Amino acid sequence: MPFKKVEKLNEQQIIQLHKLYQNEWWTKGRTLPDVKKMLRHTDIIFALCENQSGKLIAFARVLTDRVYKALILDVIVETDYRSQGLGKQLMEMILDHPQLSQIKHFELYCLPELVPFYKKWGFQDNLGRAIAMRYNRER
Repeated sequence: MPFKKVEKLNEQQIIQLHKLYQNEWWTKGRTLPDVKKMLRHTDIIFALCENQSGKLIAFARVLTDRVYKALILDVIVETDYRSQGLGKQLMEMILDHPQLSQIKHFELYCLPELVPFYKKWGFQDNLGRAIAMRYNRER
């Protein structure tokens, strides 16, 4: 089944993204209003949709200064469409995107079992002395 690339989600696809988020441990509990706000403030989105129906089946987003850093977030493929190369297609769309061609460092978070997937593009999990840190704000 052919898939089309989408750079802006319509209202139905935003609802589908919210539904996709509810199935993943790292995004479960995100509200639809928050997802809409997040999309408004995301620099670049990457989506794959069914060609005929327009149904959202894969998604990723990037926050960037367009020079030094780009943070890849929310790489997600609908369960029924996994193992078809869609995650690979998303990553290639990101790394080949013209607005990201000057980026020095792409960064992302992933589970240990996904490290081999991202290493295919040269991502490293040994960042020397760098340590990831997080501040949690209670809402």
